[in-house]
Amino acid sequence: MLGRPATETQITHGRRLWLYVLGALVLLFLILPSLLVVPLSFSDSRYLAFPPPGWSTRWYEAYFGAVEWRDATRTSFVAATLTMVVSTVLGTLAAYSLHVSQSKLMRVLYATFMLPLIIPGILIAIGIFLLFARLGLNNTLTGIVLAHSVMAIPLVVITVASGLKSYDLTQEMVARSLGASRPRAFLTVTLPQIRISVISGALLAFITSLDEVVISLFIAGGENATLTRRMFNALRDEIDPTIAAVSTLLIVLSVVLLSLKQMPQRRAMTAGSTAAKTGA
Repeated sequence: MLGRPATETQITHGRRLWLYVLGALVLLFLILPSLLVVPLSFSDSRYLAFPPPGWSTRWYEAYFGAVEWRDATRTSFVAATLTMVVSTVLGTLAAYSLHVSQSKLMRVLYATFMLPLIIPGILIAIGIFLLFARLGLNNTLTGIVLAHSVMAIPLVVITVASGLKSYDLTQEMVARSLGASRPRAFLTVTLPQIRISVISGALLAFITSLDEVVISLFIAGGENATLTRRMFNALRDEIDPTIAAVSTLLIVLSVVLLSLKQMPQRRAMTAGSTAAKTGA
């Protein structure tokens, strides 16, 4: 197998073996810390210890049986869903506007949209906290959604903008020349063809909101404490192994969502390959 060509340039897998090993080591470096949480979640010890002295599901039972954890989970999922809706709509419209506009000002606006990804999260959290304190939005679901949307919208803009780059706007122009308004042409012609990018951006927005920690520590609390804030408090006040069970569930959920994100792209690539072969 190592002697077989890896590409059309006849480079064999054996000559690329060092590259495969390097890639595996990088993946292990990135994934191993997260994977260590999984066995810890099945430990029967009262404290976090690796390797676990024994095996048990007591911490999963503690998570599902505690009202505080259930309330925090509900708040996080509601906030993540609303953030996904808000960020997807606004991010898609922003990406579309930046793409169709020919103004040089659009480049400045695009850079402005990317600022939340560049500025340290702690600075954004402090600014949002001070602003929301004046508006009375701290510790409210509305405030959580708005704050999380600040971090999620840039990801949607990037994802949808990449999809628009491979889309031919001539099709929308034809629809408009036949009498369709711009909103109708976008909804009926453009949006269906960039739906994979929109879905990917929506899933990224959901994951971003669900995993957000720093901003949640500042603006989420009381009845609207998020799951990540509850985990931080459990880690700060006492080393509660329940957080290992919650972390494992979040890891599984993130992997599932990322897998769902890849499925439409794979189907599109498969359909494109089949169409190309058929045409050939």
